[in-house]
Amino acid sequence: MLSSASPARAAGRVLAGAAAAGGALLAYGSLVERRAYTVREVTVPVLPAGAASLRVLHLSDLHLAPWQHDRVAWVRGLARLHPDLVIDTGDNFGHVDALPAILEALGPLLALPGGFVYGSNDYFTPLPKNPLAYLLHTSRVERERPDIDTAALTYRLVEAGWHRLDNRSAVVTVHGLRIGLVGTGDAHLREDAPRTLRRNLTSLPADVDLVLGVTHAPYRRVLDGFASMGANLVLAGHTHGGQVRVPGVGALTANCDLPPALARGLHVWRWRDRRMPLNVSAGVGTSIYAPIRFACRPEVTLLTLVPRQDAAR
Repeated sequence: MLSSASPARAAGRVLAGAAAAGGALLAYGSLVERRAYTVREVTVPVLPAGAASLRVLHLSDLHLAPWQHDRVAWVRGLARLHPDLVIDTGDNFGHVDALPAILEALGPLLALPGGFVYGSNDYFTPLPKNPLAYLLHTSRVERERPDIDTAALTYRLVEAGWHRLDNRSAVVTVHGLRIGLVGTGDAHLREDAPRTLRRNLTSLPADVDLVLGVTHAPYRRVLDGFASMGANLVLAGHTHGGQVRVPGVGALTANCDLPPALARGLHVWRWRDRRMPLNVSAGVGTSIYAPIRFACRPEVTLLTLVPRQDAAR
């Protein structure tokens, strides 16, 4: 005969098992997967007929802190991929004193043509917060005065030859291809400027071979703006790929109004009758106050751009 204490003991064992499993998953996500850096490779047919392929390295969300030497070394090693162009979609800082680490990480890549935009963490240091709050609403920046020395990073990147693209545009020539780079300010801070975006897109020289959009946070209004004006490809970050994904389900949030199903990877953004490739990077880092990833490895993307199929006919 079972004693009356048996159900209580059984429930205790179930709870203990669940706690142990949760602890194991937390340890895996914070100690293992968070450092399982990955290069995701994709091919995108967006170039005109006869053009040579172009390798674009898309970096995002480094969230570097001074003590993260393994992340610095891994990013430095990306030069071995021999990209032709480097695009950084922001949130480089993870700590107020991270500038030396950022410059060390990017060092070999700064010898290549490049462009960049900033995210909110390039202006404001992260604050402790409940990471589960991201599942209820998008994150908020409630401070008005930046505490990051953004100007120092800008100076070093521009001095190296990279183009700042926050609500700006530039034209670079790589392997004979003229590429129009058009960026926005961080839409998460509402620093995107739709009228400026339209003006920058329409003022590009008529002889550019590719229009590449660059933005940190892939809000719908920004993507619609790029698509409506004929951008050929957009690169974005910010989402961390959902950061903690449920196997078989995927991301539960994109931390913006982008559908969670598009929180990482190469997709097609549709605006009326137009179709525009969109690459959303899951990023390399996390906030120092939420140092965990699950079913969502830290990544950069190496995009090989090739001629469009219709252009080859």
